[in-house]
Amino acid sequence: MAATSVHIPWYATGFRGDDLEVALQQLAPLALRHGATSFAVYRADQDRYKFLHVMEFPRKDDFERFWYGEEFSDMRAATSSWYQVPLLYSLHDVIAQGALELDPQPLDG
Repeated sequence: MAATSVHIPWYATGFRGDDLEVALQQLAPLALRHGATSFAVYRADQDRYKFLHVMEFPRKDDFERFWYGEEFSDMRAATSSWYQVPLLYSLHDVIAQGALELDPQPLDG
């Protein structure tokens, strides 16, 4: 059975892009507590109000526990005026995947 990739497009309301960014940075890692194997949040370069929140779960049920759980529900309620509604997610079967491991470089040169 393929993993499920969940995509949530967020669009911030006027002057709330930076606030929504912080809220998503706090929320996204909590998916790991609910069985997610990965997460990412992207902010569009040319439209700074547009975000894409991506999470991967072994099963759709794992995602639904997160979506309807207290943490995600509380975040949506607390920030409901910061993004346009309706907030609709889409599910995708993961059919191919890859990544490179990069060696971290020291910052002190």
